[in-house]
Amino acid sequence: MLRFLTMRILGAIPLLFLLSVVTFAIIQAPPGDYGDTIRSMLINQGGAAPTVAEAQAELYREAHGLNDPIIVQYFRWISGIVTRFDFGHSFFYNKDVGQVVAERLPATIALALVCHLLASLLGIGLGILAATRQYSWVDTGLGIISFLGMTIPRFLLAIIILYFLVFRLNVSEVGMFFSARYGGAPWSWDKFVNLVQHVWPVVFIATFGGLAYNMRVMRANLLDVLNSQYVETARAKGLPEGAVIMKHAVPNALHPLVAYQGVVLPYMLTGEIEVAIVFGLATVGPAIVGSMGVGDVYVTATFMLVLAATLIVGNIISDILLVALDPRIRLGGGSE
Repeated sequence: MLRFLTMRILGAIPLLFLLSVVTFAIIQAPPGDYGDTIRSMLINQGGAAPTVAEAQAELYREAHGLNDPIIVQYFRWISGIVTRFDFGHSFFYNKDVGQVVAERLPATIALALVCHLLASLLGIGLGILAATRQYSWVDTGLGIISFLGMTIPRFLLAIIILYFLVFRLNVSEVGMFFSARYGGAPWSWDKFVNLVQHVWPVVFIATFGGLAYNMRVMRANLLDVLNSQYVETARAKGLPEGAVIMKHAVPNALHPLVAYQGVVLPYMLTGEIEVAIVFGLATVGPAIVGSMGVGDVYVTATFMLVLAATLIVGNIISDILLVALDPRIRLGGGSE
């Protein structure tokens, strides 16, 4: 296990390096930088003359190295990460990027993990239900739900729910985790309930798509396993149908689904990000969009690098779970 983890981590380093290069180059490709944002703010909000605003913007570029070649800016950023764990300075938030990440990433990961857990448990359970009642009205109904979950865009569903909350139900507290009275209050059951009341649309929408996929895959895998010879042998021995399904069929049907979990975690993160952008929650999504809009390159690049790291971590976790599910599998090519 230790050898496997070491090899996977060492193998992830060049991949993360390559991703950081590509991400940084793509972010820097559009014309303009944060100096242009400074100039626009001086003209539109400060009433400065265009020549004065441009001069101030140029001073800002020189002071923060924005006029340096892209390769110089990249190596300044990546060397700070490697040597000092310093992700740079955010121009827009006027604080360290690491602090911006620390403020927004925990809530994003917490929401994504909750969605991932719900999507896995509900999707697997409903997939088993659909497979054991093949061609029944239950199977048909769950098939419709899974079809809708996989085809409706998450951002569109978020806009629809937001419309009904704001314009039909007159909900005013949108885009926040708590009501004002719970902002600085210690954790309690009432505060937790208030949190659920505010974030349930995000959890519901992000969970819906993952649940639909898990349900379809689990149903297909389980139907295939139920026709296997060893399952028929277990039935011939007189085992109850429930024991045949849960003890013999389900564990083997879970293998492809567990292997896919390495992709599901980033999928849940992107789902949370899409919905959070629509609802304006203080998580990673709005920070990425906002930083891209104003040219705050280090915030955007750091968040994208963090999301890439979650994909790698998710794949490692899925491999470990696969071994826990089936001890016959050995990590690193070992043998029994």
